[in-house]
Amino acid sequence: MTQSINQPITLAPARDRALEIRALYEVLEQRLNGKVWSLHELMLGFSHDVGTIGRLILAHDGTWDIDGDVAGQLQHKLAESLWWILVLSDRLDIDITEAFTETMDRIHAGLETAVRSSGTGR
Repeated sequence: MTQSINQPITLAPARDRALEIRALYEVLEQRLNGKVWSLHELMLGFSHDVGTIGRLILAHDGTWDIDGDVAGQLQHKLAESLWWILVLSDRLDIDITEAFTETMDRIHAGLETAVRSSGTGR
């Protein structure tokens, strides 16, 4: 079942792990490029992965041909996209746990109202 609207949500362990991985990337970027990726470069990386997910979804549905394990590639790219979100939110100084919780609470309340007001017709 779904988590109650009043239960705390924490993404802190995932964020901490994501930032640990990002720190290793930054060591390599500094050594290889003389600088770490800018916010703009991080966003381009994330955008590229989102595009890849789109093609993998098409492959999953049978409308795009991709070699290899589509389910495995989707699993990897979806997890990697979560990593990008955690990294970007940190770089932007956004508390992603707080933002996620507040956003889901707001959406939940709006949907409950819409469901109640829509009645049972249809």
